[in-house]
Amino acid sequence: MTDQSPQSGAGLYAAILGVLIFAGFFAVLGNAPLFDVDEGAFSEATREMLRSGNYLTTYLNDVPRYDKPVLIYWLQLLSVRTFGLSEFAFRFPSALFAGGWAMTMFFFARREFSQRDAFLGAAMLVLSLQVTIIAKAAIADALLNFFLALTMLAIMRHYQTGSNRMLLVAFAAMGFGMLTKGPIALLIPIAVTFLFNLLELRMKEWFRMVLNPWGILLFLGIALPWYLLEYRDQGMAFIEGFFLKHNVNRFSSSLEGHSGSLLYYVPVILIGLLPFTGLFFTLLFHLRSFMADRINRFLFIWAAFVFVFFSLSGTKLPHYMIYGYTPLFLLMARALPLSRYPRLLGIWPLFLCALMLALPLMLPETAKEAPNAYVHDILEAAILLLDSHHTAITLAAAGAIGALVVWPRISESTRLIGTGIIFSLFINLHVMPLAGKLMQEPVKEAALMAKSNGWKIVMWKVDYPSFLVYSESFVEKRTPRGGEIVLTTTSHINQLENPTVLYRKNGIVLLKTSE
Repeated sequence: MTDQSPQSGAGLYAAILGVLIFAGFFAVLGNAPLFDVDEGAFSEATREMLRSGNYLTTYLNDVPRYDKPVLIYWLQLLSVRTFGLSEFAFRFPSALFAGGWAMTMFFFARREFSQRDAFLGAAMLVLSLQVTIIAKAAIADALLNFFLALTMLAIMRHYQTGSNRMLLVAFAAMGFGMLTKGPIALLIPIAVTFLFNLLELRMKEWFRMVLNPWGILLFLGIALPWYLLEYRDQGMAFIEGFFLKHNVNRFSSSLEGHSGSLLYYVPVILIGLLPFTGLFFTLLFHLRSFMADRINRFLFIWAAFVFVFFSLSGTKLPHYMIYGYTPLFLLMARALPLSRYPRLLGIWPLFLCALMLALPLMLPETAKEAPNAYVHDILEAAILLLDSHHTAITLAAAGAIGALVVWPRISESTRLIGTGIIFSLFINLHVMPLAGKLMQEPVKEAALMAKSNGWKIVMWKVDYPSFLVYSESFVEKRTPRGGEIVLTTTSHINQLENPTVLYRKNGIVLLKTSE
């Protein structure tokens, strides 16, 4: 991949990026069942919106769900109406906006950097482990990352040109981000620009930006109507459920058991950036020289704020770090020429392949130490799935990556993207379908069995909202009574007296309690 002038060759780069997006995002949307809890919850809320015709308030199992604003549900609803009730339809909006995220990143960055750097950054984003997973997840995060990237890149362009139009684009993107996931769409741009302007001793400019009257009106015109209508419909339950519980409490305390230490996001970044993690260390090694460039400083503050803020948050989830991946990949693309040993960048994906090859050897002993019957059954099922076929595919992926590492007559950027393509294919065509077969296929099969028999289900000591999607019904969550059909796991069978097992696979059980 040879570099070109800042304005030439954009069409070719965009076409290659489009192929990567199609292969990595759209072509594999239906390769696995919906994953619980999040994909199942979002998809079920959309199914219930379709069923009820209530397009204002989302419900899960016929109970109001205040976790997220409404935009992702509207988009999933439109997709389901177009493509039918399927994994592809629920995931399509995420893939669409994830593709838009990468394209936006490329077309904005090419104006500030070289074509090569803009393309490399966007391509690494598409091919990285965490993004290729989140891009196909039927949740709000791909959508939020599109609007967040558009906001921040438009602000970056405003800093460079003083364009008022770019500032209005940023306000509009923040409005749609507010409709997607709430205040985080405001917090990151406001905090990052404050820190950036403070560093440059240009606080008057910051106040002019954030208090732009036309921008504020545009933001409010996009975001405010739904919030007002939702408050009118749900009252203080919405304020307490959304703003207090899922925003304020999410930062101040550990919500739903998602906690971690201050270093929680260090391994998240190292794993999430695969197969490009080695380039992250190159960036860190040369960070001091990078900070001499104004745009590099802006990008670094963006990435650093995301890392620090969520490290301090009481609730920690891996995908929060993705909010800072856009600037990281742009900086990493600029760091590639500075890598002293670029061939060694291939060690990281090879290490993951080695781990995948070792799993079949490690699992039998691990299964013996399983803390409960459900974990034991999952591990036993994994041992059967990780057979010679798995070994052959993993060896092929490792061999292809190894061949690229030692190939003498290709550029380092081509070697890097080639490694990313092989890695992405391995994850999307082998690892994710394997995980779906292990974890979620039994839930789907049990749900379809319940649907075909017209059974009314009690969900006991488990939470699988995807079961509701596939069974197209509601469940009761409580202790079962005599003669009821129950969805649970093998860990809880012994707590019931003489149940009749109707379905059992990988630790998931449908049973009928004794009369």
